[in-house]
Amino acid sequence: MARKKTTTSTAAATATDTNGTSRKRLSNAADDEHDAKRLRPQLADKTDYSRWRMRDDHGRQTWVYLEDDQAVKEWPQSVADKYFLGLPLNLPNLPKAKSPLDAVRNGLEFFEKLQLPSGHWGCEYGGPMFLLPCIVFSWYATKTPIPWYYATEIKNYLFARAHPEDGGWGLHIEGETSVFGTVLNYVVLRILGVDADHPVMVKARATLHKLGGATHGPHWAKWWLAVLGLANWDIVNPVPPELWLLPDWVPFAPWRWWIHIRMVFLPMSYLWSRRWQAEETDLIRTLRKEIYVEDYDKVDWAGHRNTIHPRDNYHPKSWLLNAINWLLVNLWQPVFRTKALADKAEAWAMELIEMENENTDHADLATVSGPMNLVCLYARDGPDTYAVRRHRERSLEFLWVKDEGMLANGTNGVQCWDTAFAIQAIMDAGLTEDPRWRPMLLRALEFLDDQQIRENVKDQAKCYRQQRKGGWAFSNKDQGYAVSDCVSEALKSVIILQKTPGFPTLIDDQRIFDAIDTLLTYQNPNGSCSSYEPPRAGPWMEMLNAAEVFGRIMVEYEYPECTTAVVTALSLFRKHWPNHRADEIDRFIRRAVSWIKTAQQPHGGWYGSWGICFTYATMFALESLASIGETHANSVHAKRGCDFLISKQRADGGWSEHYKACETAEYHEHPSGSQVVMTAWALIGLMKAEYPDIEPIKRGVKLIMERQQPNGEWLQEAIEGVFNKSCMISYPNYKFTFTMKALGMFAKKYPHETVV
Repeated sequence: MARKKTTTSTAAATATDTNGTSRKRLSNAADDEHDAKRLRPQLADKTDYSRWRMRDDHGRQTWVYLEDDQAVKEWPQSVADKYFLGLPLNLPNLPKAKSPLDAVRNGLEFFEKLQLPSGHWGCEYGGPMFLLPCIVFSWYATKTPIPWYYATEIKNYLFARAHPEDGGWGLHIEGETSVFGTVLNYVVLRILGVDADHPVMVKARATLHKLGGATHGPHWAKWWLAVLGLANWDIVNPVPPELWLLPDWVPFAPWRWWIHIRMVFLPMSYLWSRRWQAEETDLIRTLRKEIYVEDYDKVDWAGHRNTIHPRDNYHPKSWLLNAINWLLVNLWQPVFRTKALADKAEAWAMELIEMENENTDHADLATVSGPMNLVCLYARDGPDTYAVRRHRERSLEFLWVKDEGMLANGTNGVQCWDTAFAIQAIMDAGLTEDPRWRPMLLRALEFLDDQQIRENVKDQAKCYRQQRKGGWAFSNKDQGYAVSDCVSEALKSVIILQKTPGFPTLIDDQRIFDAIDTLLTYQNPNGSCSSYEPPRAGPWMEMLNAAEVFGRIMVEYEYPECTTAVVTALSLFRKHWPNHRADEIDRFIRRAVSWIKTAQQPHGGWYGSWGICFTYATMFALESLASIGETHANSVHAKRGCDFLISKQRADGGWSEHYKACETAEYHEHPSGSQVVMTAWALIGLMKAEYPDIEPIKRGVKLIMERQQPNGEWLQEAIEGVFNKSCMISYPNYKFTFTMKALGMFAKKYPHETVV
């Protein structure tokens, strides 16, 4: 018999039994327009993992749960499905690798099986613990049904990721418990139907109270609690949409902010201005008694506007921001803010949201802004518009199922990014012409062909977007935000394959030129490159950073990683098209590499903003220097970079940097020991720089080979990525792409060397 648990939820209130399963209670009967008899989801201990499938629709990834037995038979699980879910693969052991190139081939034997039907490689992109709450809260606020199988696995993931000692949750999966992580995920679990008396909840609630309760959360937490009706709007520092009405020449106008913070501020400001709150339900009234240490009716909301636990206060508000907030609360709102002005600001904010929806088919930039935009649209239009329905559909693309349960990815995937690195790893091993890997590579090329962005966004200047024609996004073309390094890595991969004998030319010269034209718009005045667009304001804007939990979030910054990616893409391009914008490209490369040198730290390394940390950025910087012929033998900068990496090699031959380095800007060893990903990064940097002593490199290669499993895979180790200094994020495919790249480079460079 098929399992027929069809009960879903509009995320309305109900009580639960102590084992976490729900018992029925009606929704708030005052809501006449809503079916008061809909229930919160029935929670099971676990779903049947043999029923989960990853649907890949031209790079749009959605996890589907098959409740019908016939559907299970007609759609069998793939190896990739089983791998993602942590199910047994029962793959045969491969011949033990006797050389680094053997290890690459074994790795490809395994990694090939993870390629999805459209030609890309997918994986989880989790780590931050505030992403799932954004999605679940938007569902609750908009009365979106939550299938029992989603609810069950979200519950399981949060249970699995509760801190083993205090039971709370942090900013990210390896971080210390914080009010931000704990209060948001506690509320998620209650929405899903977990009883307040469940042992996990009792422990988490005790920790939350020890930290001061919900009043001690950061700005984003207070905003979400106000939207849900779990806090009064007076606790939220001002988020006035009138800022969007400022003339573009104003130095701090929102269009100048970093793309992620301005796209979060946009819906935040709309709902703050309207002081909109979700329907008050029995659950909301109950939660008000659970998440505060004082009586809800006696909380001094305005008095707690700036209250925050020290553990959440990574970037304290500046004196300037505090002064501005005081003026906004005490003068602007009560005296100068007219209804006509507020209405005008709200209308413009909503128009910007609608342009974002149109430009992304309602996927939106990422996992924070998208759910917020859904609530804005629901607040204005109700539940039945196309935009609300489409947002609900697309929110599922941000979810991922793994052995621990269901999490939320940082974007709607890593499709283009990881596919590009997979192609390059095979190239670095000299295997692109090997017929064995041609079908896999051809599918990857076809995917990048399909995912190239073919036009700029509609109303590009009006919605403050960067040129993107010819580019690639981090995830897929639906999301549609071109990023300097994503464009560069995808372009390199396309050129590599299309210039390899036997591969078709799917992307013609004009489309290649379109990508180059877009890349050339990314250079900053000092020669560096940023991520989504050149900086539109200076670092002084961090004085207006209201997020508190993140650093370097207000504007774009210069990144060695992005700069190197563009330099290497342009260098490869000019080898094949030496006459296209030649002078501009030469000047771009010279200025970019000159900036790379100025960004070198006193210890010889470079600070990384997207991977952990000095190891990651130093790899890229050394590649930049090598692209203009500067290596250990002839460049003091390359030599210092190599010396830095060598100084951090561990006794077992590996490298192991801890995420604390991102927070403190000082190198920290990871307590768990050497990591294959960081070892690969260091080796790549050393080999790019022509480091003269092969022995340290051989030791690192040996460690990577010894960590390889009999079926060709490498196991997941510590978290690899970071953003905004304080939040870590997972890149699990790095343990394949960068390890194989390092091994392949060694095999190509030292074909006669024996390692094991």
